[in-house]
Amino acid sequence: MDLITVWFVLLAILWTGYLVLEGFDFGVGMLLPVLDKEPGAAKDPTASDRRRRTMLTTIGPHWDGNEVWLLTAGGATFAAFPHWYATMFSGMYLALLLLLVALIVRNMGLEYRHKRTDVTWVARWDAAIIGASVLSPFLVGVALTNLVDGLPMTAHLSGATEYTEFDGSLLSLLTPIGLLGGLTLTVLCLTHGAHFIALKTAGPIRAQARGVATRAGLASAVLAVPLLVSLGVQRGGGLTWVTSALAAVALLAAIGANTKGAEGWAFAGTATTIGLTVVTYFLMLFPNAINGRGDGPALTLDAAASSSLTLTIMTWAAVVFTPIVIAYTVWNYWVFRRRLAVEHLPETADVH
Repeated sequence: MDLITVWFVLLAILWTGYLVLEGFDFGVGMLLPVLDKEPGAAKDPTASDRRRRTMLTTIGPHWDGNEVWLLTAGGATFAAFPHWYATMFSGMYLALLLLLVALIVRNMGLEYRHKRTDVTWVARWDAAIIGASVLSPFLVGVALTNLVDGLPMTAHLSGATEYTEFDGSLLSLLTPIGLLGGLTLTVLCLTHGAHFIALKTAGPIRAQARGVATRAGLASAVLAVPLLVSLGVQRGGGLTWVTSALAAVALLAAIGANTKGAEGWAFAGTATTIGLTVVTYFLMLFPNAINGRGDGPALTLDAAASSSLTLTIMTWAAVVFTPIVIAYTVWNYWVFRRRLAVEHLPETADVH
């Protein structure tokens, strides 16, 4: 396997790590207005805030570390495949800018929500967290699906060198299959987040999260089938049908485990589903970095890659630092492994 293929595989691993870890962060954010009161009960502002703080506390030690995977994936793309990075960030400029703003607003909400106890202050930051938690996975899903489905690309000549460039606009991304990809990833993250809350909490909120996870999991399966079949018919092969089928089996197994109260297995199931979906997407891309729409030219990995020397230096850096990052991540999750109940938090928030 040459270094270009090695770094293509490493990018798939980085995107898998990001969507598995940040995916449940997004899901928890989306569930704030869903799980903040018991079904059928009148809403008590104090109790509702306590439940929301409980949910946010489950991701408190992890969400900023989870975002590092996105930064690493972006940095690795820039260094290993500069033409891929330039084409993607110029062609999807507005969509990626919107994603960046959504992530910043959500992070500000997570940091500033606890700075004051004023009801209006808290409600506005909650709205920022909820809205950005919906928008972020939707935009990521639209972008990744368009890379696989194909973007409008044209070939150009610079002297004797031929290169391909994106030739579209923001509206070019809003195709039915792209929107379906965004919606599917959003609902899948909602399911993943519900599994995480059920795994990390105790008491009534845990049971409610399991109920939401079952309904969201079934909705994810309904959306994923036409998405993967449509992409598979156009871009797939024998191996992608296998990984797509395994992703579906993992999702169904997660739904089954959740209904039996095995939250750990349910969470592992949605994590596996996300991972296998990313693998399927990257298999449909290979040997291209961006597929061309219709008969349009594609941007190949060979044309997008850095020099052999750059890839060699990056490989040695990855060999040294990747085990350190993984070890720290595992240690962080082990330290904060215990379940959290609403009663563990004070009735009113501590301002800090």
